[in-house]
Amino acid sequence: MGKVWQVDFDRRPLQDTEGYPLWELVVYDPQTQMACQRWCPEPDVSSLWLAAQLQELFMLMAPKPTHLQVFRPRTLSILQEISERLGIILEAQRRTMGLKQVLQMRSQHYPQMSEYTGQAYDPLWVEQLPPQPLPEALWGEQWQFVTLTATELESGLLQRLIPLQDIPSQLLPSQLSLAATTPVPGVLINGGRRSMQLAQWIQQRQPMALTAMRAELSGLILAAGLNERHILVTYDHAEMVLAAQQFEQDQHNSQGLHFLLIQPDDSGVTYTGLWLLSTVGCS
Repeated sequence: MGKVWQVDFDRRPLQDTEGYPLWELVVYDPQTQMACQRWCPEPDVSSLWLAAQLQELFMLMAPKPTHLQVFRPRTLSILQEISERLGIILEAQRRTMGLKQVLQMRSQHYPQMSEYTGQAYDPLWVEQLPPQPLPEALWGEQWQFVTLTATELESGLLQRLIPLQDIPSQLLPSQLSLAATTPVPGVLINGGRRSMQLAQWIQQRQPMALTAMRAELSGLILAAGLNERHILVTYDHAEMVLAAQQFEQDQHNSQGLHFLLIQPDDSGVTYTGLWLLSTVGCS
């Protein structure tokens, strides 16, 4: 990947002297850790305004980026046409950690500004879609919670040749400075004949994290894309509920790191899909 900028453009809890809500453009360069921002009264919000600001920043924060990463669906929709016109690849990406840190720091100063409206505000909030059930045609044959040590995961499983996988370097146990014996939780699905179809479906949705849902019928929710949620599996046995609680505890102890593994059978010889996931930066 070439030069990447992380971008957010959205309404803030501020208004100008005429009472119009203020939008803020924030651009963050992870390589230089440089951030720039611009204010825009709501009546002026448009793709033309945004394109003009970005072109100014191309000179200020040169060189021009090859990729724009966006975690907010509304920003993504505004940038769709602009990115094509500017010849830049637009990427939907929840894990824009540097940008999110900048947004959190900036939001702490809003209450001291004369434009502050007093509205409740979470700088990272994105409306999540209702959880959707996994298509019945993709249901696996069996599934289970599993655990590997950090060393077994990084030096063992992650070295296997697996057709479909996503292993972000920033999520490697060594990058997180996890102790070699730290338990890293995971979910293993035996997909049977549907193994490849299931893995392809998951890969297309850009999986981010697995979280346990506690309800009358409990289950695991797969967070994917920018705001999608899918009910991956369900369970109601007391033993599985306890296992899910342990899964959550292990996630906490591994700094949010966990994994999803799909295999065609229980031979342990071949695997179809593998994803390193994290609850950190997924909100």
